[in-house]
Amino acid sequence: MRPNPRVPPADDSPLALAELALAPGEELAFHEARRDALLYVVEGSGSVTVGEERGELVPGAAALVLAGEEASFSVGEDGLEVLVATVGPEADRHAPLGARELVVAPDAAGSERATGARSFGVFFGPHNGCTRATLFAGRIPPGKAPWHYHLYDEIVWVPEGPGRLYLGDESTELGPGSAFRLRPRQVHIVENAGDRELTIIGIFSPAGSPSAAYLEPHVAAEYRFAG
Repeated sequence: MRPNPRVPPADDSPLALAELALAPGEELAFHEARRDALLYVVEGSGSVTVGEERGELVPGAAALVLAGEEASFSVGEDGLEVLVATVGPEADRHAPLGARELVVAPDAAGSERATGARSFGVFFGPHNGCTRATLFAGRIPPGKAPWHYHLYDEIVWVPEGPGRLYLGDESTELGPGSAFRLRPRQVHIVENAGDRELTIIGIFSPAGSPSAAYLEPHVAAEYRFAG
């Protein structure tokens, strides 16, 4: 079974996002010859094995299958639904900074501060084996950040909502399962339109820190980072 595309590959971007739903008890051999695959577990349970290493998959966990590796998935009795983000060989590589991990548990991504009251946790990046991209969970309090942009190429998936994406004069509602691409230097706002914290799952390349955001000059003159 092949993943169902959500944000398909683009000619000028190494990133793509798909969904993969596996039935209870199913076994799947997974292989990408040239693209690294970063997986995020949406629902269900199972395990992934690469070589002699095996990792447990539960909701909120993430896994890394590097280009050329042969991975096998075993699915639990409640099935398994995962996001599959891939990044191609044309991505800029970051220097490796730590030992490669296969699976990161939901509570192991950590928490770091971004602009304002926002925070994020990193599943995979150069610190644990992924030198082409960074996979992270962003946590957005109710409200919206100022207009800003990033230097990296990014795809974002929204588990629940409600939210809203602002690009120029246009805005788009973000509900459960919404996904969108942000290009380098594309000025935007992601708003949490609800009354509780909104979590988003993002992948970007080149790899780095999700907090690397840049403000438009007229906004920077009025905005200060919270202490």
